[in-house]
Amino acid sequence: MSEGNKIVVVKFGGSSLASSDRITKAAHSVIEAAKKGFKPVVVVSAMGKSTDQLLEIAKEAIKNGRNSKELLDDILSMGERTSARIFAATLKANGADAKYFDPMNGDWPIITDESHGNAKPILDECIKKIKQYVYPIIAQNIIPVIPGFIGRTFSGEITTIGRGGSDTTAFILAQALNAKEIVLVTDVEGIMTGDPKLVKNPKPLDVIPIQALAGLADSGAKFIHKKALRYKPFNIDAKVISYEAGTIESKGTIIKGGLTNELFVELYPKPILMITVVGKGVSEEPEIIKGIIEEVKIRGIDLVGASSDHNSLILYLPEERLNGLLDSIHEIIKIHEKALAMAVKKNLALIQVVGVGLEETPGVIGKISTPLYERNINIYGIFTITSSIKVLVEWNDKDDALTLIKTVLKEEED
Repeated sequence: MSEGNKIVVVKFGGSSLASSDRITKAAHSVIEAAKKGFKPVVVVSAMGKSTDQLLEIAKEAIKNGRNSKELLDDILSMGERTSARIFAATLKANGADAKYFDPMNGDWPIITDESHGNAKPILDECIKKIKQYVYPIIAQNIIPVIPGFIGRTFSGEITTIGRGGSDTTAFILAQALNAKEIVLVTDVEGIMTGDPKLVKNPKPLDVIPIQALAGLADSGAKFIHKKALRYKPFNIDAKVISYEAGTIESKGTIIKGGLTNELFVELYPKPILMITVVGKGVSEEPEIIKGIIEEVKIRGIDLVGASSDHNSLILYLPEERLNGLLDSIHEIIKIHEKALAMAVKKNLALIQVVGVGLEETPGVIGKISTPLYERNINIYGIFTITSSIKVLVEWNDKDDALTLIKTVLKEEED
């Protein structure tokens, strides 16, 4: 595809299409990009809050009915399909050649499974259709306008992709077309250092690695849904900009890299020490926590993990190079009334399961812990942090535990 380095996939979110003025502004930004030699491919969300309105009305109207999920998808698709028609018409009214795609037509490119409401794109099929039907349009200097969020099954039924669906559509198009860049047009000037609804004066980031963005998504941030991030191509940058800029060349936040759907199981190579500090409300005493963390930091020891409840604080550290840390923590306990005592457990193994799909794998902690219990392998700690699960077992049990966890997760993937 010789035009690949000129192709830019531009996704307009609902807020950027919430009024006729915003739609016109968005269309002009696409036309200006085309005049500069870019080959824009447009993905549109439903205008404003129209999908939410359709959902509210339709759920009540068809609840308890036959095939309600299939009917609901068909209705919900109307938001994006209408956006595509209006956007294409606006481009044409302003002198550009444009064509909108509709899932009822034979050239529809986004093919999914039959999971209505949360359909999964069949990537190989999508790429084949995009190359077959979308690329020839671009080569003719016609601007394709594709409704995001929706798909079609092999049997012709309309589906919706769920949260982050329009971003997913944009990422798949970019991969198939070997795009130069993906531009995500939103109501903010980039990915911010904090939620402006919760903190004062957040700043937009210039660049963010996709793994960091996935970590924010784990913690509830709504920048881009992590389900969509899985489809971002590794080698194509995505830029988040504000519709207010009026140009797709606006500065924004660049998202670098890509994610993998695979689950990895890895063993921390050295034995782990578990230090438990108990006392009345000990985990809520800043001076105790600060003192212990400073002692760890002074010695240059990696803090592998930590957990707490009201009356205990647990630290997980490499066993080597403690350099008097245990005595220092003991002295902190002795001088604070609310700290009672400490216990140390040596020779633990840390097994970490890492994968962006963990949060959507129901009961994964149970699937991991059950075979260990059945093999009489004691678990000394299990906790989750941003798409990872950490499990602590006896060092002597590490090989059996590692094999069991890998086996159960392989069965899960199959």
